[in-house]
This record gives sequence, C-alpha cells and structure tokens, in this order.
Amino acid sequence: MYVSNLRIRNWRNFTNVNVGLRETVYIIGPNASGKSNLLDIFRFMRDVVNPKGGGLQQAIDSRGGLKKIRSLAARRQPRIELEFELREDLDNTEEPPDWRYELWINIEERGQHRPIVSRETAWSKCRQLISRPDQDDEADPERLIQTHLEQINMNRDFRGISSFFSGVLYLHLVPQLLKFSDQLSLRHLESDPFGQGLLEEIADMPKRTRDSRLRTIEEILLKAIPNLEQLQFAKDKVTGRPHLEMLYNHWRPNAGWQREDQFSDGTLRLIAMLWTLLSTSTLILLEEPELSLHKAVVEQIPGLFHSCRQRRKRSGGQILVSTHSEVMLSNKSIDGNFLMLKPGQGGEATQVVSPSNADIEAMRAGLSAADVLLPQTGTTVEVI
Repeated sequence: MYVSNLRIRNWRNFTNVNVGLRETVYIIGPNASGKSNLLDIFRFMRDVVNPKGGGLQQAIDSRGGLKKIRSLAARRQPRIELEFELREDLDNTEEPPDWRYELWINIEERGQHRPIVSRETAWSKCRQLISRPDQDDEADPERLIQTHLEQINMNRDFRGISSFFSGVLYLHLVPQLLKFSDQLSLRHLESDPFGQGLLEEIADMPKRTRDSRLRTIEEILLKAIPNLEQLQFAKDKVTGRPHLEMLYNHWRPNAGWQREDQFSDGTLRLIAMLWTLLSTSTLILLEEPELSLHKAVVEQIPGLFHSCRQRRKRSGGQILVSTHSEVMLSNKSIDGNFLMLKPGQGGEATQVVSPSNADIEAMRAGLSAADVLLPQTGTTVEVI
C-alpha cells in the first residue's frame, strides 16, 4: 500500500499543501524549513491508531497540545485538516484510490476545550463508509474526542487504513544509544525511532532470515568500508546480550574483530538503514540518512533504496526521505519524486512545491536534482 496523495491544512509550518507522492519521495529544504514536521504527519497517524491505546488525544498531548501542532500562520480557519489517498498500485491513478481518509481536528468551544473530531470520513473506492459527526455524535458529543479509525469496534469496514498507518516506521538512529546501552540504561521508546532496539530486533529474527539479511548488508559494506572482511551476529557467552561483530584485515590473527561499540557512527547508521529497508514493506520515514557517512557512500544511497527492494522476496514499500545533502542529490540516477520546501518570510507558512515541467526537462537532459532543485530551496548558506 502507498500514499498516493497528501492534503493538509494548518499543520505546523504548513497552511495549505496538496501533493502527489511516488514510491520514493525526497523532501528537500534548508534547516528549520519543516522537513521533520512533514514526516511527523505520518508518525502522528501511527500514534492515533496505536493498538496500545491513547489514540487521538495521546497523539496530540505527546506533541504539546493542539496549539503546538496547529500552524501559527492559520488565521481564517484554525482547524487542522489531514487527508490521505492510499493505493495498492501507484501507476493506476486514473481509478479512484483504494482508500481515502479525511480527519479534521478542532477544539471544543465550551467545557474542557479538548481537541475533537470536527470531520472524519473514510472511503473505499467510491463508496463512503463513514461521515462524522453523525446522529450518534450529536446525541453524545463525548464521542468526538476519539476517531473511529482508532476504535476496533468501529473501523471494521476500513481497517486496512488503520493497519497501514500502524505499520509506519520512522528511523533516525542515534549511534550512542547502541554503543553505550549498558551504561545509559534508558527505557526503549515505543516504535523505537532512534534504533535502541536494533540489536534485539536482529536477535529475534529467525536465524535463516537474519543470516540472509546480514549477508546482503555485508556485501554492501565490503564496498563501502576499507579493510572490512566479515560482518556477523553473535551473543555474549556470559550475559547473552546480542552483538554485531566486524572483522577487519589485520596483521595479527583475530585482532581485527570489533563490536558495535567500536563501530563508527556512520557504519551503525548505514547498517540500521539497510536492515530496515530489507526487513519491511511498509512506509519508511528516513530523516537525513546521510549523517556521518562518507560522501562516496552518500552518493550511492538512492541506489541502495532500489537495490534493497530488489533483494527482498516481497518487494514494495514506500520511502520518504528528508535531506539537504548536495552529494546525495547529485546522483543523476535517482528514482522518485521531489518535494521542495520553501520557508515563508516573517512567520508565513512554508510552501511545498513539486518540480516544474522545466525542472523535470532539465534533469532529463542530464542535470542533477542538486543542480536544478537545491538552489530553489535557498539551501546555500552565506559565510558567517
């Protein structure tokens, strides 16, 4: 399943966005332009349908309340509007989407001033499944503090939408959480956005599947890391804790073995990204995957997306990537579409713009996205 179209109003930096999405989407823009906020829309929906509870209210509270996620530039219409079109096949856009879901959020005018659902609709093809508020909501307004999407007893006919959002993965690995997990002793955040549970996830995988994926990662790392000879999974013989080990070429036998606490930050980030790409067919959100990586590796990241898809038995899955890496966007073989974020002046909203026909023609003629698109986002920085 893929998100084929996204429409939002009054979400954080954005007052009005309506964009089509492809299998791989590169979200480019300068620092503080709203790249993370755009990705957070999908994390928000995942939190809404969280099977462990909390739903809409918890998703909003965990972000600081409705005032924190509602655009400061919203003037005439303060409600937040989110609309998603989902398709099994992105190439068949002439047909109605397989699913369409719409959620408007406002605040109670009286009483506790809680966030409430001011509109919720769900469609399967051309058939409307729900339309809220309905008569039951009018008779019992308390129902509007929850979406039907988060309620198992209400979403039976459109549970495919809920299942899609519940599978959204966000990865922004913090290497230190892996390197110093024993000393830090931090609790794992639900959905593990910073990769704290990567080693446990690898350990829990059936051995045959785990070995196959690690071999694939090893093949890629051998081309990216000098003197690397082997990558393997191992458990500590005393504590039973899972580890990744790498063997480097060394003049002393067995002296070249290192564990993850000795890996470079870039190596850990690359391993986590590759493991995630190989292990899931759901929507993946990657935030600045180029961090800590050598530019020769960064340039190959778009190719890694394609390669990992092809190596999976069950191909598919959508990838949304936020970046302002000139090196990555200089790769002329990038397959996907681009969204350019252009911050407004004086507190005005950020615009989300797709490449023009002239931009597309220029890239087809041999120019890269870095040549054509980055200058339009104002990502060049003056000397300080």
